[in-house]
Amino acid sequence: MPRTAIVSGGSGALGQAITLRLLADGLTVAVPWIVDTERERLECRVPADARSRVLIERCDVLDPSALATLVARTEEKLGPPDVLVTAVGGFAGGPLVETDLTTWEMQIRVNLTSAFVATRAVVPGMLSRGHGRVITIASRAVVPPAAGFIAYTVSKAGVIALTQALAEETRGRGVTVNTVLPSTMDTPANRAAMPDADFSKWTPVDRVAEAIAFLARPEAGAVTGSLVSV
Repeated sequence: MPRTAIVSGGSGALGQAITLRLLADGLTVAVPWIVDTERERLECRVPADARSRVLIERCDVLDPSALATLVARTEEKLGPPDVLVTAVGGFAGGPLVETDLTTWEMQIRVNLTSAFVATRAVVPGMLSRGHGRVITIASRAVVPPAAGFIAYTVSKAGVIALTQALAEETRGRGVTVNTVLPSTMDTPANRAAMPDADFSKWTPVDRVAEAIAFLARPEAGAVTGSLVSV
């Protein structure tokens, strides 16, 4: 049986690269989606010979009950998840004095709460089966914390803390937990937000996906609690 992955955020720019990379490694992949255009782009990019190994389900990844339903559907259609990638995320700039509570709470929910909800839905099953790979996405920009985007910085630093704490909680139980720290990624959203930047200096999403694919493999079983910069 192929190993099964859930890629939360798997229909976004980075998420699609991750999904396609895991499919290339022979995994089956479940992808929750909420935006129609992202789902359509992902469906178009999945190779014809891999379509039977993909489950694309509408799901609010911030809703624990919806994510629990996705996990149950994944187990029914593809098998119990061996791999979880939490690739949901978003960016908002602004120092403390320019950041309102709405922006703060949105960044915490999108970047940190989404990772908590996903791991809370998937990790108990991994522990009961005695194996699993969890990979979260933080950011090189928050190690060390930088000025100018405090809500984003704190939310992504929280992802690092969540990852390392969970790695300790699962250590020696067959489950590894690691985080990947990309620098600025070359995505359509970043190009639109920073049109005058030198895109050649940005990290292609495929390179980030490759690092994630390595951490997802059985051979990475000795790696846990690590921060992998890309």
